[in-house]
Amino acid sequence: MNGVTRSCLPATARMRRHRAPLLALVLLSSALAASPAGAIDTGAQKHPDILAAKVQPRGGKRFDFDVTVSSPYDTPQRYADAFRVMSTDGRVYGERTLFHDHAGEQPFTRDLYGVTVPSGIRAVIIQGRDKTFGYGGKTIEVMLPGR
Repeated sequence: MNGVTRSCLPATARMRRHRAPLLALVLLSSALAASPAGAIDTGAQKHPDILAAKVQPRGGKRFDFDVTVSSPYDTPQRYADAFRVMSTDGRVYGERTLFHDHAGEQPFTRDLYGVTVPSGIRAVIIQGRDKTFGYGGKTIEVMLPGR
């Protein structure tokens, strides 16, 4: 009987009954996609951030660095692919290349050993590099022990 009643409805009434749930689904999907919780913007951060660094004198003018990097956007296609140690005026003393992503290890720490820094330099800047966008992001300045 119910099937007969349904088929006796005018076509426009049957269409309205099916349109309402579909319209609600479309509106809900649109709202979720537009909301901050529903939207995933992996491109918002363009550069890795340097969070910390430990510096050890190695003798002479050389230093060893253990650097902690954060790049939460890491994927095999785009990731933090290097960091460098440089003077406050931009002269580069050493660079560590990273050959793969660290998507499953955030933040991560890597070393750069044997960096030669001229005698008159008391502090250095450490900066990260993104595979796509180059150098940038949060840097840190660290004092060189014994200087």
